[in-house]
Amino acid sequence: MGLLEQLEIKYDLDIVGDFLTHFGIMVESLDPLIINLSRKDLFKNNIDELFRIFHNIKSASGFLQLDPIIKLSSLCEDILEEVRSKKNLYESASNELIDWLLLIADQMEIYRRDIENDEIYFHILNPKIIQIPRNLFS
Repeated sequence: MGLLEQLEIKYDLDIVGDFLTHFGIMVESLDPLIINLSRKDLFKNNIDELFRIFHNIKSASGFLQLDPIIKLSSLCEDILEEVRSKKNLYESASNELIDWLLLIADQMEIYRRDIENDEIYFHILNPKIIQIPRNLFS
C-alpha cells in the first residue's frame, strides 16, 4: 500500500485531493520566490511569502501526519523566522541561503511526486540539506 492509498484510506478523498492541489501550487511557487531573494526590491516580501508557504505546508501536512514534510517545513520555517527577525538590517539573501532553499524546494517536489505516484515510502532526504547555511545575508 502506497502513500496516496494510505491517505485515501485514513482521510476523506476531498481532503486528500485539496491537499495535493494546494501542496502542488505551493511547491511550484517556491523557485521564483527563492531566486528573487537576491533582489533588494523583492527580498522582504519574498521572505514573508516563503515563511507563509512553509507554515501552510507544515500545518496541512501535520493534519495528514506526513512526518518527513512536517520536519522539513518546520526546519525551513525556523530558518526563515531567523531571517525575518533580521530582515530590516539586510537587503538580500546570501547565495548560500538561496542554494539551500532551492535544495529544499527540490526535496518538496520529490515528496509531492512520492505521494502522487503512490510510492511505498518517501525518498530519503538530500544529505546536503543537513548543512544549514551559516551566512544568511549578502
